[in-house]
Amino acid sequence: MPTLSPAAAWGILLIAGLCEIAWAIGLKYTEGFSRLMPSVLTLIAMTASVVLLGWSLKTLPVGTAYAIWTGVGAVGTAILGMLLFGESREVARLVCIGLIVAGILGLKLVTK
Repeated sequence: MPTLSPAAAWGILLIAGLCEIAWAIGLKYTEGFSRLMPSVLTLIAMTASVVLLGWSLKTLPVGTAYAIWTGVGAVGTAILGMLLFGESREVARLVCIGLIVAGILGLKLVTK
């Protein structure tokens, strides 16, 4: 894979984070990897997420990229958990999700 421009690396990292959300939510639907199609799709999303993260690391600092990747995954998964599975929407939980978003934005702003 060719080296990425910084803008492309950030875009690839965002897609990797979205794939992380997909596999985390997908795990719920696999029912312990006992359902074939959700399991296959979850494994594809897992693979894509890690491969895209690795590709973005050719350009981005590992600490920043990894923190943003996990942050995007955590925030997206928490939000979808609320929307799809009726998980808690307590104010304290939403504040904590907001803090993760602030951390992601902060890391992006201080990284070239």
